[in-house]
Amino acid sequence: MSDYDDVCVLLPTMDEVETVARVVEAFRDVGIEEVLVIDGGSTDGTRAAAREAGARVAEQSGRGKGQAVREAVRDHVDATYVVMADADATYDADDVDAMLEPLFAGEADHVIGNRFADMRPGAMTRLNRIGNRVINLAFRAIHGEGYRDILSGYRAFTRESFLRLHLTADGFGIETEMAVECVKNEVSVAVVPITYRERPGGSATNLHPIRDGGVIFLELYRKAKTNNPLFYFGSIGGLSTAAGALMTAYVLYEWFVFRVTHEVIAIGAVGSAILGIQLLIFGVLADMILSLHREQVARLEQAIEDREADERSDEGAGGRAADVNAGDRSIDADDDD
Repeated sequence: MSDYDDVCVLLPTMDEVETVARVVEAFRDVGIEEVLVIDGGSTDGTRAAAREAGARVAEQSGRGKGQAVREAVRDHVDATYVVMADADATYDADDVDAMLEPLFAGEADHVIGNRFADMRPGAMTRLNRIGNRVINLAFRAIHGEGYRDILSGYRAFTRESFLRLHLTADGFGIETEMAVECVKNEVSVAVVPITYRERPGGSATNLHPIRDGGVIFLELYRKAKTNNPLFYFGSIGGLSTAAGALMTAYVLYEWFVFRVTHEVIAIGAVGSAILGIQLLIFGVLADMILSLHREQVARLEQAIEDREADERSDEGAGGRAADVNAGDRSIDADDDD
């Protein structure tokens, strides 16, 4: 029996005919028989190449990587453990042992492969490196966790933990959303070093750095509304208050120096300042409510665990009492004989 019998490799694809076969074969060579390719409507023969390499192929009903991953795990995967990777041959199948080890050991439910630990020359442009660093710093500032490489497409997770995440992103924002949801739902996360290689010649990337980078930043900020409301409302409130202060300073300067009044700007300054202060107060209150909610959830979970422990203890005591009674009856029967 293989160590990977309960593992499924998930490869979302879109026009990856140049590389998908070698990726499927690489994972099968390390011992993983179950490789699922979820395809987004490729027109270059990707699905046929994946089947020939030994993969199980499914065609997603929608569009985008995020939708493909959600649909695949929900409808096409039965394995306990899922390894998610890209089909562009930039990830090393030999790293799968390191990716799965924290799951098998029970140390984590979600594993992120850190590409920056061993990034080969040409694997990422300077612009993409800078963008990745900025996004990771923003994630740490907003959500309070340093996962080092939240945009990594090399992931391993338990199917049960994945289904606990509320995921809605359809495109490349899925990795960011998974990281945020892990923080929000207190899913244990491990980060392991992996190798990241340059895309082989002849294969084209589906990533658009500017567009997808903007989507990722918006996803980070949008998710802060329920995970860090103080930052979400406080940042808007701070900008609004600062704008009001600048307009107020301008109006006062014009009045004292030139005796020129700016009634409209003054009204805007007051409105901006009031809005900003209200948003700041709302952010503080929302953060207090979120903290209380998390405390109540933790207490409820602890109460449930204590109750289950008591029930198991009672069942054990009942079983021991039954054994003692049975023994007493046996002794009485021997005495009657």
